[in-house]
Amino acid sequence: MKVAVLGSGVVGVTTAYYLALAGHEVVVLDRQPGPALETSFANAGEISPGYASPWAAPDIPVKAMKWLFMRYSPLILRPKPDPRMLAWMLAILRNCTSARYARNKARMMRLANHSREMLIKLRADTGIQYDQRMRGTLQLFRTQHQLDGMAKDVAVLRASGVPFEILDRQGCIAAEPGLAFAQEPFVGGLRLPDDETGDCFKFTNALAQMAREKGVQFRFGLQIQAIETDRRGVTGIRTNQGVVTADAYVVALGSFSPAMLRPLGLRLPVYPVKGYSITASITREDHAPVSTVMDETYKVAITRLGDRIRVGGMAEVSGFGTALPSSRRATLIRSVGSLFPGGGDLEAAQFWSGLRPMTPDGPPVIGATAMPNLFLNTGHGTLGWTMACGSGQVLADIVSGKKTAIDVEDLSIRRYTSDI
Repeated sequence: MKVAVLGSGVVGVTTAYYLALAGHEVVVLDRQPGPALETSFANAGEISPGYASPWAAPDIPVKAMKWLFMRYSPLILRPKPDPRMLAWMLAILRNCTSARYARNKARMMRLANHSREMLIKLRADTGIQYDQRMRGTLQLFRTQHQLDGMAKDVAVLRASGVPFEILDRQGCIAAEPGLAFAQEPFVGGLRLPDDETGDCFKFTNALAQMAREKGVQFRFGLQIQAIETDRRGVTGIRTNQGVVTADAYVVALGSFSPAMLRPLGLRLPVYPVKGYSITASITREDHAPVSTVMDETYKVAITRLGDRIRVGGMAEVSGFGTALPSSRRATLIRSVGSLFPGGGDLEAAQFWSGLRPMTPDGPPVIGATAMPNLFLNTGHGTLGWTMACGSGQVLADIVSGKKTAIDVEDLSIRRYTSDI
């Protein structure tokens, strides 16, 4: 069967790879000149199944109000006269209940854990290299209040069978020696030893080359204009270079997926949440992180990628703009500079922003639609890198008509119109 995949970010490329592995003829369509040049380009770098949680949580409304008034705020809200933004924000609030949080977190962790297993297998099968490290993730608490508040997270980790370590200040330094030079106090941390790090851009490009070797065709620099349909389903993808036809079609366009689906009568509640990162060369090895440190105060991840430090975070709800305000850079530098002073060349750091495709409940949207040959793999939010391999593999099974390795029925778009 011929399958057209729309989008060549990490989710689109992993989907194409697993479809080719399943024996399908695959073509990938993207407007960019190469893979992973938008949201997958310079993300925070951590692969963290243990931290797979919805943003919509019971304590978020109160926290959000506090964050909005912080000097170095992890949340920036710029309302626009956009009914889709308003509807999405109201949907988040509806999901900020204990019951919905527990349900959505369980869905996310199921997929994230499967994805971790698939990444391990992929690495063993192919030897793929992407500046990967298997040194765990440390969530760092600067205050006792933050440390005391981790009890609910520990309970979920314990119930899910995820290994973890609760560390005092010295334990944090033992795990991340560069923290010994921190210029501001911290009291402890929560470490997940099984989490990983890696360069998503390098991974996606390496996997795209492996996909090419399996016969996948990549058509870059191609403007996707519309999905054409008739009564039987999708008939082709209209582009500025003509219509591309296939037997099945997968939309993996991240934040741009809803606009492509709306003319078909499919309402996908995905909205862009802008994130920022800086990437700095390491200047002092002993002052640099060895893996990922998640700064709980600023909601910033500080990650070691080879000879570089990637610092990423923040959540800005402001539409589709990708401007780079200096105040956002200041927040990232404030976080890494206070914890790992002198570790990287922050003056020369590369500044970047990307649009994370967020659903209001947290889990991505994966699976079939009401159209028999149209499938979705989108809405992964901040966890596209964490969930990519699992998402691509289960989507390939769905397209192939096979039983999936995990239950993904409750990840489909139908969950927004029925109680699943």
